[in-house]
Amino acid sequence: MANPRPYDAVLCDLDGVIRFFDHTELTELERAAGLGEGTTMKVFFAPEAVRPALLGQITVEQWTEAAEAALALQTPREQARALVTAFVEAPTRVDEDVLGLLRRAQAHVPVVLVTNATLSLEDDLARLGLAHFADEVVGSARAGVAKPDPRIYEIAAERAGVPAGRCLFVDDRAENVEAARALGMTTALFTGVPGLETALAPLLG
Repeated sequence: MANPRPYDAVLCDLDGVIRFFDHTELTELERAAGLGEGTTMKVFFAPEAVRPALLGQITVEQWTEAAEAALALQTPREQARALVTAFVEAPTRVDEDVLGLLRRAQAHVPVVLVTNATLSLEDDLARLGLAHFADEVVGSARAGVAKPDPRIYEIAAERAGVPAGRCLFVDDRAENVEAARALGMTTALFTGVPGLETALAPLLG
């Protein structure tokens, strides 16, 4: 009998899908320092700065120290340190509606987190109360490869125990979704709970 489901595992991103950050304080500090909104994020996520952190080549501490040094070229060191602290300690929230849908899916198939993350991922998940949520966790820093590199998707499918073509991949970034689709995965670009519910409908009934 043919498998009636279009997929047998759900591979899901973390940030922008499950976890969200509140950078209100950071924005206020940037304004007070006379910096443009988003300056700190641009420093942290400049490819040459963030890539080593996401591949596990440097620690979070080294990443933040480099960001502070870069910001100190634009504003006094004390303000640069405050900006870095506000970024690192930004409040986070978990979207409980998204989590609820994924937990319902988990009753039928494995759910694997696939995230570009630093070596602090395990601690971050513990703080969020998600240490034991996913069936498997594939973080880029531990895997040594980051989305949209095809290898991280292949690792995630292997951890799920199903072929890549039998996975649903959910992410909020189009380039990551396109890379998964190129491997034959069913994909969903996350734009909100309704879209995720539609993508999971074959499981949820």
